[in-house]
Amino acid sequence: MALRCGIVGLPNVGKSTIFNALTAAEIAAENYPFCTVDPNTGVVAVPDPRLAALDAFVGAAQVIPTAVELVDIAGLVRGASKGEGLGNQFLAHIREVHAICHVVRCFDDTGVVHVDGAVEPLRDVETIDVELGLADLETVGRRLERAQKAAKSGDKDARAEAEFFAALEAHLGDGKPARSFDVPDELAAAYRGSHLLTAKPVLYVANVDEAGLGEGNEHSRAVEARASEQGAEAIVLCGKIESELAQLDPEERLAFLEELGLKEPGLNRLVRSVYRLLDLVTFFTVGPKETRAWTTQRGSRAPEAAGEIHSDFEKHFIRAEVIAFDDFVAAGGEAAAKAEGKLRIEGKDYVVADGDVMHFRVGA
Repeated sequence: MALRCGIVGLPNVGKSTIFNALTAAEIAAENYPFCTVDPNTGVVAVPDPRLAALDAFVGAAQVIPTAVELVDIAGLVRGASKGEGLGNQFLAHIREVHAICHVVRCFDDTGVVHVDGAVEPLRDVETIDVELGLADLETVGRRLERAQKAAKSGDKDARAEAEFFAALEAHLGDGKPARSFDVPDELAAAYRGSHLLTAKPVLYVANVDEAGLGEGNEHSRAVEARASEQGAEAIVLCGKIESELAQLDPEERLAFLEELGLKEPGLNRLVRSVYRLLDLVTFFTVGPKETRAWTTQRGSRAPEAAGEIHSDFEKHFIRAEVIAFDDFVAAGGEAAAKAEGKLRIEGKDYVVADGDVMHFRVGA
């Protein structure tokens, strides 16, 4: 799927360090603003223990996880909405992603320059929020002006659109994000067509030092509280430690995690959180050649899910044979699940559930 999550934040908060660890990419992560200019993109596997559980009954030649696409975007500074720093590039790149992973510096280190002089996470969050909101105000203002001109001719739809964008402008003017604005169904298309930056869902990543890795610190708790106020999710990780873990082989990584008192790398939690942020679900196909996880948007119907495998499957869809993951594992594999009557035949209106094990039947 072409769904992308942009990693954003102020300069020197650890965005590129975290991106490097996620993608094992050798991109620059220097101690000065605007090190990242062009966005770096990586495709990252989503950790999912269900794959191994399914393959235990199949022993496929290949086991293939699903993935998300991440984009490391240049650091933003105050005034970006007016073109300061790399503001214009930042805003253009963020319009192209579907969700935002906002990395916030929650560590004190005199050796790493802070663009605003001192570590104050809530101020840093506010800087990003204000710049995105100002950019959206400009966008909405233009849409409102066009709608008002069209409404003068007596066009009822234009008048309704003008009223909608006037209310949205006031909402943004109060410092609230577009994603918290109530959008009526009849104006959803106009709203989506505006491509507003603050309409995108957000995950906050509190980047702490090693001392704050277990239970966080005062900085990270402030970020978590802000996320809770916005109805958003926040996770705590240490970019420096994650970078070190990414360089180790599996055995060394496991030993290091045990030494740190962790069950898994924080990046695993980050990738799963991004996956949820993009509102995706996973379905599986199993067979001797491959056991594979596939991604589809939550709410997708069976033909759309089939289309994730091949576009012809959606066009020529006949039916889907479905076994829930829990039923597949509890029964001991596909044949046993069928024998227990756990296999269902579903048609074109079936909404795919997370964890479905599926076979698609298609025509010529």
